Amino acid sequence: MTQEAPRPVLVVDLGAQYAQLIARRVREAHVYSEIVPHDATAAEVSRRRPAGLILSGGPASVYEEGAPGVDPGIFEIGVPVLGICYGHQLMARELGGEVAATGDREYGATALAVDQPGTLLADLAPHESVWMSHGDAVTRAPDGFRVTARTDRIPIAAMEDPERGLFGVQFHPEVSHTQRGNDVLKRFLFDGCGVLPDWTPVNIVEDAVARIRTQVGDAAVLCALSGGVDSSVAALLVHRAVGDQLTCVFVDHGLNREGEPVQVEETFGRHFGVPLVHVKAEDRFLAKLAGVTDPEVKRRAIGEEFIRVFEEVARDHREARFLVQGTLYPDVIESGSRTAASIKSHHNVGGLPAEMDLELVEPLRDLFKDEVRRVGEELGLPEEIVRRQPFPGPGLAVRIVGEVTADRLRTVRGADRVVREEIRRAGLELDTWQAFCVLLADVRTVGVMGDGRTYESPVIVRVVTSEDAMTADWARLPHELLERISSRIVREVRGVNRVAYDVTSKPPGTIEWE
Repeated sequence: MTQEAPRPVLVVDLGAQYAQLIARRVREAHVYSEIVPHDATAAEVSRRRPAGLILSGGPASVYEEGAPGVDPGIFEIGVPVLGICYGHQLMARELGGEVAATGDREYGATALAVDQPGTLLADLAPHESVWMSHGDAVTRAPDGFRVTARTDRIPIAAMEDPERGLFGVQFHPEVSHTQRGNDVLKRFLFDGCGVLPDWTPVNIVEDAVARIRTQVGDAAVLCALSGGVDSSVAALLVHRAVGDQLTCVFVDHGLNREGEPVQVEETFGRHFGVPLVHVKAEDRFLAKLAGVTDPEVKRRAIGEEFIRVFEEVARDHREARFLVQGTLYPDVIESGSRTAASIKSHHNVGGLPAEMDLELVEPLRDLFKDEVRRVGEELGLPEEIVRRQPFPGPGLAVRIVGEVTADRLRTVRGADRVVREEIRRAGLELDTWQAFCVLLADVRTVGVMGDGRTYESPVIVRVVTSEDAMTADWARLPHELLERISSRIVREVRGVNRVAYDVTSKPPGTIEWE
């Protein structure tokens, strides 16, 4: 008997920078959520059997030509709807209220006066600090709505029609600057939508195992294992679902960090007792990358060669029909969809070849990184794997700006080792999301070592903090630590005479350079 999939709360993306954050906040309340494009029709939305809808914010004015809108029918499909900022204004306009550019713009922390708590604001005090970011405002609520909160500048900062399950707030409850924002979202989820907080690691595992069994049946399965948390969790989920139908394959493409091939064999193969095939293919991947400098071409080349290797392994292993990958929700979002512009293609999403002999099994495709870690803990993964810092599938190839060669790999691998050792020694490994180096391979800088002039490459040290990789901030490392990292890299790594520290957040940058 197939387990029924959870009814999602759908976040309708109206162009907000916070759409992914809203989805995360819903999941943090243990309710399953997904992001859908604003142009989804009411029929499309209804077919997904949502428990509720959240209309995100957005940078446009509801009156601008070409501004994002929604199918008005979504207000009639019988599920509760929460509008946030732009979504609040759009709801008001679509249902007969009025929105105007009042000239009273609000940005940043704002004092909210709660006059009638109602359903949504029941946990708030009469005066709360909330985060605003808007130019337009709702000036008249639609018929049937009651106004529940205001600010000094706008008369309708929150409104609701609980009988129809319709709610709107001008502020952003999803951001941490709104002090009781999570309480507002929980009131919508639990009181407005009537859902239960049952999106838990136990239920995620049960649902994933059921879906895997339905998809795979009695066929043989291969798992692309890198040794990181994503592929390890995916492998254990599939192993729990289909047992000895699974064979894990570690493709040693030569693009790994120092010591990783040995670590994969020792920790995964021996610890979990799952058959593990180690394919040594460094020469093969370097040949594919010869002369390639464009990062998108690199990713596609690596993604395609991965698939070709697995197809060959499949022929030697009972003609396996399925390939397991640790694809995550941020991979899907960043590789482009109707919801989000393409930021970069991930080698396991947009970088895959158009034609494949293997059908993909992606049990983590709907999960954020922190959810994957919690599932890993539920499955009994060791702490050193669960808390391992993320590492890109294309490996060090995307940490070399320029052509990938064996010599350049040795250089960036050595610099990476120094950074990770010093971060670990400083006790900051769990406090940082990623710590690594980027080699500017085609750049030469002048330096002095001993009594001689050098003309070698710089490396960029990149250390960031994040919760889910959708946004990130550069880590404020102690100057003494940066000094040790720089001194060791220049002293120990041949071909490097300059070290710089990247102080760019995401956005506007990305975590990786390519």
